Amino acid sequence: MQSGLYVALSGQAALLKRLDTVAQNIANVNTAGYRSEEISFSTLLSRAGSTSVAFAVPGDSYISRKTGDISRTGDPLDLAVRGDGYFAIKTPDGVAYTRDGRLHMDANGSLLTVNNYPILDAGGSAVLLDGSAGPPIIASDGMISQGGRQVGAIGLFQLDPNARLSRADNSAVKSDRPASPVLDFNSNGVLQGMVEGSNVNPILELTHMITIQRNFESANNAIQSTESNFNDAIKTLGSPS
Repeated sequence: MQSGLYVALSGQAALLKRLDTVAQNIANVNTAGYRSEEISFSTLLSRAGSTSVAFAVPGDSYISRKTGDISRTGDPLDLAVRGDGYFAIKTPDGVAYTRDGRLHMDANGSLLTVNNYPILDAGGSAVLLDGSAGPPIIASDGMISQGGRQVGAIGLFQLDPNARLSRADNSAVKSDRPASPVLDFNSNGVLQGMVEGSNVNPILELTHMITIQRNFESANNAIQSTESNFNDAIKTLGSPS
């Protein structure tokens, strides 16, 4: 009887964590380049008694690497990534990686993100443009041309498949393993005049929220039923014979 109560409580704890990730995903459904938060659930087996009991554990959260929808803007400083690469940006906390390619140029010609962080080339240096040479033309390999001459290149990087990603500024991520420059531009590349949106599926997230609510109510009913059984047992055992 006690194990049933603890199993229900562990389930509610796991559901609360999942609800937090769903709420965060929904809040960022319109954030360009945002990667959704997911959770890998598991169970913990206890064999203290004659039978094993499976408890729910909160699970490990991870950042999804699925791509989002790409839309055309026509702005020459809007970039999207084709394939699984990332742009590298320099933040106060070090290099981070993003799929948000909404860029602008400052008075010095520096190519910056929406939060004014420099975007980097393949060598890790900030990209500089010529402010008087007109709009840039950016090829699929990231090469930048202005006025008929090459002035630099946008770096495109691949993250280690086994790397653990953490949140950085806006929709960017940081990797616990070094990223490597993209060398194969047949399946990867830069798309000029386009922007990638969030990879959050709002309909799926709303479905998850409804399912979580129902499961939480079911666990709560199980807890109330267990408590009622406890009370009945105490009354029965405590009554005079």
